[in-house]
This record gives sequence, C-alpha cells and structure tokens, in this order.
Amino acid sequence: MDKQAIFKRVAQVEEQIGELYKELGGLKEQIIALMEENTRLEMENQRLRELHEQEPSFVPENREGEKTPSEPKGSGKGYNNLTKLYEEGFHICNVHYGRLRTEGDCLFCLAFLNKTSKDQ
Repeated sequence: MDKQAIFKRVAQVEEQIGELYKELGGLKEQIIALMEENTRLEMENQRLRELHEQEPSFVPENREGEKTPSEPKGSGKGYNNLTKLYEEGFHICNVHYGRLRTEGDCLFCLAFLNKTSKDQ
C-alpha cells in the first residue's frame, strides 16, 4: 500500500470514530433523560404508596338520617379537590398543572389557592 492510501484509510477511520462519538453522546443524553424520569416516577410512586397507606381502606357511606359533616364557608368540592392534590405534592397552577412538585411550595399554586378561597 502506498502512503496516500494509508492516509485516506486513516482519515476514513477518524471520520467514523467522530460519528460514533456523536452517536454515543446522543445515547448518553437519552440515558440521562430516562434515569431522571425513572427517579421522578419512583418518587411519585413512593408518595402515592404512602398516601394509600394513610387513607382508610373502607369509608362507610352516609346512611339516611345521618348528618353529613358541614363544609366550612368558602370551600366547595372543587376547592377541596385542588387543595388535596396540592397537599399530595402535585401542581394545581396553570403553569405546571398535574406535575409532581419536587422543590417545595409553588408560589403560583399558593396564589391560586388564596385567590380561589377569597372568591368563594
């Protein structure tokens, strides 16, 4: 083999290594994204398990003649459901609705809860 052929072959191998390197970088990013999603789902799953364990397994229905507990003024079913969702660790604001709260309280959610409680 002459020198020109060897240099061409080295350049081809170098180019293939560069392409493989780019592909490897893309795979690495996908693995990181999957690991982050897996961690988020594991946290959410654990939180849901804890909530499931806290709730009573049997909730008796109200019978005729029994008084249902009265709701405090300024609250309704919708407000109570949103409050419960927020306490379970989910966003209720329009910015991140339904996503798991991972960094503590959300100012948007709290503002929404305060606004809703004042409106009722």
